[in-house]
Amino acid sequence: MHKRIDLSSALGRAAKEQLESQYVIWLTTVDSSLTPQPRPVWFVWDRDSFLIFSQAKAHKVGHIKKNPNVALHFNTDETGDRRVIVFLGEAFIDPEGAPAHQVPEYLEKYKQGISDLEMTPEEFSREYSIAIRIQPTEVRGWE
Repeated sequence: MHKRIDLSSALGRAAKEQLESQYVIWLTTVDSSLTPQPRPVWFVWDRDSFLIFSQAKAHKVGHIKKNPNVALHFNTDETGDRRVIVFLGEAFIDPEGAPAHQVPEYLEKYKQGISDLEMTPEEFSREYSIAIRIQPTEVRGWE
């Protein structure tokens, strides 16, 4: 059984706001030499975990298979939102996950982005066929 993070505290409410409003999140995996490898990814918050879709041959997939410990964080800027929210968690490849175009929240959020890639939702699902789930184990942050 996994530990649920508390989204009812002041920090948790700030994190929840970010989960609902942000378009990308930075996913940091570690490579075979334990070097952090951050990259921006599309995501949806699905009940109590992050859902991300990836190309099968992306490095992040290999990193997660070797070491499931990851971190995620949102962008900040000096003129707007300066809160720093960091999630630590465990990632896994979800072989039972529905394709991206069959996840209504994902399709709604990224329909324009998929179109901007000149793909249909079905083409996107074939290209980004790996469902990655990240179960957060800790959230921390500051302003």
